[in-house]
Amino acid sequence: MKRILLPAGGAILATGLLAAGLAGTAQAQGDVASDALAKTEAQAAEVLNFWTKSNNAALTQAVAFNPDSLEVKKIKSGGGYSADTKPGSALPIGEEKKAAVKTQNVNLPKTIGKVFFEGRDGKLYWCSGTSIQSQYRNLVATAGHCVYDMAANNEVVSRWVFVPGYYQGKTPFGVYVGKQAFTHYDLDVYEDFDRDYAFVTVYNGVGGPNAVSTKQVTKAEYNAATGEKFTKEVEVSEDEFKKGRLDPKTADLYSRKHGTRDQLASPDYPGAEVAKVEVSEATYKAARTGKGNGYKFGEPVVEQVTYREGFEYAEKAKKNPQDFPGTVKLDRETATITHFYVQAWYKPGQQTKYIRTDFFVVDTAAALKDVGRLGDNVGGQGVAWNQPGGAVVRTFGYPAGPHPDGNKPYTGVTPKWCYGKTATKVLQVPAKKVEEHQSLRCPVTAGYDGGPWLAKYSNAKRLGYVTGVTSLIVDADSNNRYETITSPIFDGETAAIYKAAAAVWSGKLVK
Repeated sequence: MKRILLPAGGAILATGLLAAGLAGTAQAQGDVASDALAKTEAQAAEVLNFWTKSNNAALTQAVAFNPDSLEVKKIKSGGGYSADTKPGSALPIGEEKKAAVKTQNVNLPKTIGKVFFEGRDGKLYWCSGTSIQSQYRNLVATAGHCVYDMAANNEVVSRWVFVPGYYQGKTPFGVYVGKQAFTHYDLDVYEDFDRDYAFVTVYNGVGGPNAVSTKQVTKAEYNAATGEKFTKEVEVSEDEFKKGRLDPKTADLYSRKHGTRDQLASPDYPGAEVAKVEVSEATYKAARTGKGNGYKFGEPVVEQVTYREGFEYAEKAKKNPQDFPGTVKLDRETATITHFYVQAWYKPGQQTKYIRTDFFVVDTAAALKDVGRLGDNVGGQGVAWNQPGGAVVRTFGYPAGPHPDGNKPYTGVTPKWCYGKTATKVLQVPAKKVEEHQSLRCPVTAGYDGGPWLAKYSNAKRLGYVTGVTSLIVDADSNNRYETITSPIFDGETAAIYKAAAAVWSGKLVK
């Protein structure tokens, strides 16, 4: 592949095609590197149990992958990308025999989700990823550094799973355990971020405890249970508390606990705590700076949303400005909502809370339920390679990490997206052996890495063609805010690795 180098500066955070369609992509088989993630059903069952036990507790404990060891400070940009073979593609699942349709609506794809794994440091992390087309409808695309632990001598990470549509412990389409990872030899051996992509085969999905495995029981049944179990405290009224017993499925006894009822105070009141209250832009601008009630609380927070979300917020603000005081800016298919906050100082008070305890047990047998192949459940994006620079793409992912200045505008709870044209010139990062990356203006943070770059995206069908995955998140203008993302360029070598992964069967865990 021809390399073209080029100049700029800034800081970067490394964040983490089928049969007939692959004609003309002849590449050396030696480019393909493959490593087992959970090569036996016993290993896969252990991974599944690890993430789903105790009502998916491990999934909720994972954090966005944000490896400090992958930060670099110098980038360069310059000449255009040089394709190594002819352009090619594989159609999305369900579109193999259909013509493309143009639409204007904006919808998030069902195929995207979070990739969860355990790093070699023993900590739990997540990246973004997507289901893609394959012969057995069992393939996930993500960043290579979300499969290989670069800080641990390029060993594969442990307990790798994909959860499409993940939301706060919910696994609506099941949990898919990774079986085998396919990457480029140069990433596997040389940490070449020009090849920072991975294609992972997954076993059939298994329904997690959230769906069918929790059962509410009496305290006696809870005490007798020997497997997974948990309790939940519920606040009740004083009348309910005085009854002592309500339902045989709740606690046998009730307890009384003390909470706090906050009262407005001055900042110098002993034990006073500050909170933030959202106000209108006018109120914020009129507020003084410093320490006190009604004074400014930090800088305005800009939230990037879809056009529809921005429009709906603006309509709600017209009817109820007190509850929706943010300032909305609509810009064709995107929108931003700017939130403004002032200080409110409080002193702790006391109130009586009446609490009951409910008891639950986990039915492991019910939890282990096969939900089928990944592609059958959520579909799969197409894949394309050797596409020209300057192409319009939509990128998706779950940003959660902070900007270099410490500002944290994203939570990672819901997916976000960016829309625009990729740069016509390639990006170079010598510290990461990056000689050709494509780039896009997109102000996201860690956690977005591994998410797909989709060309020719149909908003009605929620399908397009993956032409890259987010690899680096860049502060190109050195203002301590990320505003650019980069991806490896999918070329003929990528197609060869994809082809190898797309033809591998994985199977099921639950018979």
